[in-house]
Amino acid sequence: MSTQLTPLGTRARPLPLRGTWRLNRPGDIWYKPAFSAATATAVADGALLAAGRPDLVLYTSAGALCALYGHALPYAARAGALAVLVLGMTAGVGVALTAASLTGSAALLVLVAALLAAAQKVLCDASRIGPPGNIVLTFVTAGACFAPQRLGQVPLHLGLVLACGAFAWLVCMAPALVRPHGPERVVAARALEATARLLRARGDEVPGARHAATAALHTARRGLAHTRADGHPLAGLEGLLLRAESATITEGADGAAARLHESWARDLRAGRPLPDGPWPAPATGGTGAATAAGPEPVRSAGPQDTPTATGAGAPVGAAGPSPARSRRRRLRSPLVPVAVRVAAGAAAAGWASLALGVGHPYWAVVTAASVFQANTALSWQRALQRVLGNLLGLLLFALLPPAVRTGHAATALLTVVLLIGAEALIARNYWLASVCVTPMALLLTEFGGGHPARELIGDRWTDTLIGAAVGLLVCVLVTNRRAADRTDAALGRLSEARAAALALLDAPHSAHEAGRARDRLATALVELREAADVAAGEWWQRALPAERVRLAEHDGHRALAALVRRLAPAAA
Repeated sequence: MSTQLTPLGTRARPLPLRGTWRLNRPGDIWYKPAFSAATATAVADGALLAAGRPDLVLYTSAGALCALYGHALPYAARAGALAVLVLGMTAGVGVALTAASLTGSAALLVLVAALLAAAQKVLCDASRIGPPGNIVLTFVTAGACFAPQRLGQVPLHLGLVLACGAFAWLVCMAPALVRPHGPERVVAARALEATARLLRARGDEVPGARHAATAALHTARRGLAHTRADGHPLAGLEGLLLRAESATITEGADGAAARLHESWARDLRAGRPLPDGPWPAPATGGTGAATAAGPEPVRSAGPQDTPTATGAGAPVGAAGPSPARSRRRRLRSPLVPVAVRVAAGAAAAGWASLALGVGHPYWAVVTAASVFQANTALSWQRALQRVLGNLLGLLLFALLPPAVRTGHAATALLTVVLLIGAEALIARNYWLASVCVTPMALLLTEFGGGHPARELIGDRWTDTLIGAAVGLLVCVLVTNRRAADRTDAALGRLSEARAAALALLDAPHSAHEAGRARDRLATALVELREAADVAAGEWWQRALPAERVRLAEHDGHRALAALVRRLAPAAA
């Protein structure tokens, strides 16, 4: 991406178009969230139709849509994460419904929806709950802010949210009865596939492929933190990952090794027995230093808080930070500018929609909230994708009224089909998923009472343009200067982790110590690449130390390779 130097010593970066419309590979487990959410939604809608209360679909949908989350997590971690998510969804809807029952001011309700959107964005990014992130929560709570409501109705409606959320929890946990270790196998298979891509890479493809393999292997090891006990059905899986990691040390393409790793990945996905070893013995203590709650998904471009001093970015044995230092760190978090962007942009979009007399201002709030990504470049691309997807989705919705008029049962069926379509397409490109999400959102309004299709289409299109334009404007005005600071901090953590690893290699050490150093160094490498990618996409930023980042990554990967050779000398 070309840059030009400004008089202030910062760099103004043009907003890119490349890759905006490109279709990616389909998601490998898209059917799991798709059919889980479809099942929860279909059961909830069926119960409402049987009771003759389709007007309550907003509240049952709020709980049912929780089934979209957590499918990359091992079941032990998934249980806790989904429980917290359901409670968070219920709390957000509770705030929205209470506000709707206490005030009739649309401007004030827009502000409540915007603040909820900002809080949901920060909490989802900080917890790394994973796709679909905050946007589903914001979609539900923004609509709830404008649902006609009396204070006495709030407990019943929240009870519906909680009940359907509990059912969604059961749906997401049910596969554990059949394949109790399926998620661990999937995350390990992804790591093996990333390793195979690295083994096939040539020339300029190698650095990106090496980072992707390092990140996937690191995520897989974290996901296996609670499967390390001797005799566990997957006790040998970490040895397989260590063998894969040792293969990444080799220089140059190796097609035979790539095919071998791909065959192992297929075996894991198919539920076949683990490939025969011999595997290197895993370094006890390394992965155990990671959270036992399950894998922490690595996002290629997303803000995250800096690790605490007791996490992977701190020296082994370091004391935890003081409360005052923790407060300062939170205030310096890269998530703070993101929260400001979401709150300001969503509120401004909603108020602009009100000023223009649009009948559904919360759609502008949701559009603005969906635009805000990790940096300005990604937000620009998301805005373009949202506009195109909504336009095509509105054209699709214009063809649906004849089917909708046959009754609420047809509307419910179409909603479920569109939900599955959105999940099937979201990994391909966001604009494709929006083609399904847009008519689905409009169909949900039909349960609360029929609206003229022309009015719904006009309001949705106007709110899409308002939300996208205002969201981008706020992205430009509210710059994230902390993105470059985060890169500097990540460079420092990588330097410390590399120094500790090299010192360990020069002295006698146990496999436990080597494993912890390996995990710490891999974490630092992943965080540096994330931080550099986020900073590179901010349109107004001081010059980034690109060459320093490149050299740090190169030296870090060499140190990581040396540790792997010590952990798995036979495999290496």
